[in-house]
This record gives sequence, structure tokens and C-alpha cells, in this order.
Amino acid sequence: MRLFATGLLLIMAVLFFLARQAEQGGGPPAWGFLRAFAEAAMVGGLADWFAVTALFRHPLGLPIPHTAIIPENKDRLADSMAAFLRENFLTPQVVARRLAGMNAAAMAGGFLADPRGGEGRVRAGAANLVADVLESLDPEKLGGLAKGALRGQIAKFDLAPLLGQLLGAMIADGRHMPVIEGLARRAALALEANEELVRTMIHDRANAILRWTGLDERLANGILDGLYKLLAETVVMPDHPLRRKIEEGLEQLAHDLVHDDAMRARVERMKEEVLANPAFAAWLDAVWERGRAGLLKAVRQPDGVLSGQFGASLGELGRALQHDARLQLLVNRFARRTLVGVATRYGGQIVRLVSETVRRWDARTVTDRIEGAVGRDLQFIRINGTLVGGLVGVSIHAVDVLL
Repeated sequence: MRLFATGLLLIMAVLFFLARQAEQGGGPPAWGFLRAFAEAAMVGGLADWFAVTALFRHPLGLPIPHTAIIPENKDRLADSMAAFLRENFLTPQVVARRLAGMNAAAMAGGFLADPRGGEGRVRAGAANLVADVLESLDPEKLGGLAKGALRGQIAKFDLAPLLGQLLGAMIADGRHMPVIEGLARRAALALEANEELVRTMIHDRANAILRWTGLDERLANGILDGLYKLLAETVVMPDHPLRRKIEEGLEQLAHDLVHDDAMRARVERMKEEVLANPAFAAWLDAVWERGRAGLLKAVRQPDGVLSGQFGASLGELGRALQHDARLQLLVNRFARRTLVGVATRYGGQIVRLVSETVRRWDARTVTDRIEGAVGRDLQFIRINGTLVGGLVGVSIHAVDVLL
């Protein structure tokens, strides 16, 4: 386009000289109009060439005042770009207003319900970008950051009240009953599997008279039968005293987890011991490696991950997001609060990054990148200036001839 604009200017110069020669040789009046068009077109083309060039560099290398505007003012330009970004995109009010009319939940639902739709190329490009970033980062350092962040969040988390609330909710809904029944059944199975061991223990602890009379065997049978009966009644009788005792113990435990400082401190110590245990560190390493490998596989092969039961589950979630108004309200509210929070906490850092990046560029880099971003339109300014200037010249020549 630059060559085309320059070539058009040269054509106007050739037309001007040809028309001028023909007009001086006594040619028809049409040559005068052609000369006026070409003459004004050269003026317009040269003026716009100067204007376009002056934005990015000194025309013909001459230090003319108020030229090379962009490289001479790149620091001010960087600050202006950062201010524009901050004021128009990254303030909490602007983010909230932009998101107010956006149904992010429905859009996410449409994508999940039909992940292989028209967004396929965008999804594939984004997936490859995420994979390239993950593979380019140092796995040890990235893993250390991720595991350190997870460990820190667990360490700050107050575990006891959550456990107490979960246990209390489970008891209130009656969901602890199957657990008690399952424990009783497992205890009965364990007793049955170790019946001979129990009999041996009773025989060994019985005195000689009991063993001589055979009462130790009857004692062992009685103890075992009593234990079997106790466990069986615990399973089948909802109001059994043992079941009630277990339930009271669970209720007390739930209360202590929430309200008893000593119990909360005990749970906190247990949590700290677990975090300090090398086995937990090994488990965390394994979780990180599996998660990283799974994430890489997911972003490298999104279609494979989205197939099967997992893909079907995502599809159901997507349809729910599309049609459930209450779920959309919750998701949209969460997305809006999250993005507003990001803009509030990190908006200043983002715009500072833009400003500092542009400031670090040298003048040539700033010029090339902005000129490349604007592209062909700069040369269309020169072309339009040439043609519009020519039309203005013809108009002025016509008025001059008519008057």
C-alpha cells in the first residue's frame, strides 16, 4: 500500500507535466482541467505524506519541529494508554456496568452444552496456549508455588467448626444412622472373623477350676452370643440404647468442635501434625503431578476429555445454566463479584504493567508496533489525500474558468 500511494503520487506528477505541455501547445481546455487535477492531487498527496510521516519519524530525516510525534512522546503515550485502560475498562464501576447486562452463565452453559460448536477454533487456540504456558514454566518452581499456596490455605483454614457443622447437619438430617448401622455390621463381621481369638483369650484368662469344669467354654459362648445380640439389636432397633449413646456422643462431639476451645485447639494441633508429616508432603507431590498431567492432557486433547461420562456431566451442567434462572442468577452474581474484585485489587497493577512495558520500548519499537497496528489505513490517508486534492483542484479550476 505504501508503494501504491507513492506510485499514485508519481502518476499525478507525470500527468501534471504532460497536461501542462499540452496546454502550452494550444490544446483543448480539457488539458487545463487535467493539469489542475494533477497539480492539486500532488499537493494533497504530499501534504498527507508529510502528516503521516510526521507521526512516526522526521520527514526526509530533517528535524522539523512537531514531527516524529509518537517516538518523541512515547512516555506520555504510555501513561495515556494506561490511564485510558484504567478509566474505561478496569475500574470496579465500569466492570460492574459492563457485566450488568451480560448473562455469563447462559453463555458458559451454551459452550458446555455444545463444546464442539462454532467456538472450536477459539477453544483449540486457547487450549494450546495454556498448554504451551504450562510446559514452558519450570515444573519444580510452579509445583512449589502451587503446593505452597495450597498448604498455606489449609494452614489458615479453621477446620474444627466446619467439621462440627457438617456433623451437626448430618445428625439433624438423620444421615448418621446408616453410618452407625454400618459400623455395627462391620463390628459383627470382625467379631465373627476373630471368634477363635476371643475364645482363646477367654480360655487363657480363666482359672484352672473353670477350665477343669468346662465353664470357660460356656463363658466364651455367652460372651460371644451377648456381643452378637447387642450388635444385631443395634442394627435393627432404631431406639436401641447403644445407638442412642453413640448418637449422644456424636452430638456432643459436633457441639465441642464448634464451641469448645480445647477441642478446637486439639483439632488444630492434629492438622499441624498432618501438614508437617512427610507422608502429607509426598501425597501433595503426587496430587500436584496428577493434576498437572491431567490438565496438560485436558488442554491438549479437549475433545477426548469432553467425551464419555465427564462430557455428559458437563453437558447437563451447561443445559442447567442455560435454562435455570435461579442458577443463572447465582453464577452471574458470583462472576460479577469476582471480576469486580479482580479489577479492584489488580487493576492498578495491570495498567502499571502496560505503562512500564511501553516505557521500556525504544523509540523504533514503539514506532514499528503502532504503525504496524494501524496498517494499511495510513496509506489510504495518502491515497485519499491525493484523490480529494485532485477533485478540489478541478473544482477550483472550473470556478476560475466560469468566472
